[in-house]
Amino acid sequence: MGIYQHLDEYAGLPVATFNEDTDVEEVTEEDDGRGGDALPAAAEAAWFVGTSFDEEPFGDVFARFLRTVDTTEVTALIIGYWGASYDSGAADPAAVLTEAAASFPKLRALFLGDITGEESEISWIEHSDVSPLLAAFPDLERFEVRGAQGLVLDPVKSDRLKVLRFESGGLPAAIVRAVAASELPNLEHLDLWLGEDNYGGDAAVADLAPILSGERLPALRHLGLEDSEIQDEIAAAVAGAPVVARLESLSLAMGVLTDRGAEALLAGQPLTHLRKLDLHHHFLSDAMVERVKAALPGVEVDLDDQEKPDGDWHYIAVSE
Repeated sequence: MGIYQHLDEYAGLPVATFNEDTDVEEVTEEDDGRGGDALPAAAEAAWFVGTSFDEEPFGDVFARFLRTVDTTEVTALIIGYWGASYDSGAADPAAVLTEAAASFPKLRALFLGDITGEESEISWIEHSDVSPLLAAFPDLERFEVRGAQGLVLDPVKSDRLKVLRFESGGLPAAIVRAVAASELPNLEHLDLWLGEDNYGGDAAVADLAPILSGERLPALRHLGLEDSEIQDEIAAAVAGAPVVARLESLSLAMGVLTDRGAEALLAGQPLTHLRKLDLHHHFLSDAMVERVKAALPGVEVDLDDQEKPDGDWHYIAVSE
């Protein structure tokens, strides 16, 4: 499974697109009767800024965006395709954004990498050190990243961050450890798509221990440890993890969860306090599906996408 649609809503706002096709001579914030598409007011949209392969360089598109839109009012920003190392128009979006930070005093939500599979497979999305972004935008409440090739993250401190998400087909252990070592006292929502070793997802259960202890995450209400080839081992660790008692929702979806992992979950601490348990894309038997449902009658349990192994091969939902 890949990702083949761009976001149409982000941070509670509709998405407005600014890309290589946006002609600033024809668009206005209010339709001027000349046939140009009207741009919304800056504060009324989550702004997607990106380009396409072999088209206008991302840096040029972003510069036009800065000149055209009142970015001092922008609260949500989505960065799309910015090129790759083999593309003459490639850019380092983290560096571009960090340099422009003063132009976005109200930015609260940032999604880095709204890139579809047709533009670049998730494992091909090339990043750099994204740590400076969290320093340049200290008021961010949401920070989300898709792709992990070349991704670097240092442990961070933020009293404002509420949502942190990493989508990947293979999340390096160094990133998981950096998240685990971060001080995020108000983080409410954490998603890590751990992926598989073939695409750089080399995190082990031990790397998750500080997250599962919950000591640095007192406000956490949703935890997603997803898309993993070691989903059974993660389920076993979650079954006794202190952080689970304070969660409202838990996701172990998209990975190689088998009856062994589900058995560990059912044998562990009670999960009846959860509002939702997401296990979609799993390899549970029919009997185990029924056991999970029966054990959690008051919980919304997502058991969609019951997969069958291809011989001995079990597969995660998103890899390449």
